[in-house]
Amino acid sequence: MDLSLEIKEGPGVLGAKIKYLNHKESVPQMLTSWPGINAEDLPGGLGWAVETLTLNTHSGTHMDSPYHYYPTMAGQKSRTIDEMPLEWAYGPGVVLDMRHKRPGTVITPEDVQSALEKMDYQIRPLDIVLVMTGADKYWKDNDIGKYVAEYAGMGRQATLWLINQGVKLVGTDAVGWDRSFAVQAKEFQETGNRKLIWEGHFAGIEAEYYQMEKLTNLDKLPPHGFMVYCFPIKIFKASAAWVRPVAIIEE
Repeated sequence: MDLSLEIKEGPGVLGAKIKYLNHKESVPQMLTSWPGINAEDLPGGLGWAVETLTLNTHSGTHMDSPYHYYPTMAGQKSRTIDEMPLEWAYGPGVVLDMRHKRPGTVITPEDVQSALEKMDYQIRPLDIVLVMTGADKYWKDNDIGKYVAEYAGMGRQATLWLINQGVKLVGTDAVGWDRSFAVQAKEFQETGNRKLIWEGHFAGIEAEYYQMEKLTNLDKLPPHGFMVYCFPIKIFKASAAWVRPVAIIEE
């Protein structure tokens, strides 16, 4: 089961700028690359197809490294995406169904534990925990306004609770692991509580974990009993990288 969104044209970190060069448009490139040939020497007078992308490392389905959250983790230098231990990038998957949580609300340790009790499952070290908010439906409907705002987000305490169970990699089908920036900003303005700012991500200051964002198709998976494979692209010293997570369900 493919758990990734396609990378396509879109604003900011939601998408990319893509320049498509078709087989006819690429002929001048081909002629430059093979001095002495003419267009007539190519099959049907056509060359290769190629695309040039301009995008952020957080565009599309991607994986954040601890370095994205803060330069240090528990007093140690935070790892970048190219430093991720490969054994953390595959393992048993667990889906936490949080679709009942209202958009803009915080997912708590109690919410996580309740979901686990319903599926009669206990988190094990190196489980890959995937949080299903249902937000990916807005992406499929091309409703970007709701996609970036209408979802529940993981709080600091719930994130730390998972890490304390031995979890090293998590993911969400929402645009971000935390609640939307707008919701967090509004609460900060009302309360002045700095701990509300990016609380799920900033949990990584205390304990190491990697996270995937902009997943999809979590509703097509069983609660557990499947494997997840999600190796990030190896970008030197980067805070994140694109990833194509795949779930394998044994029949």
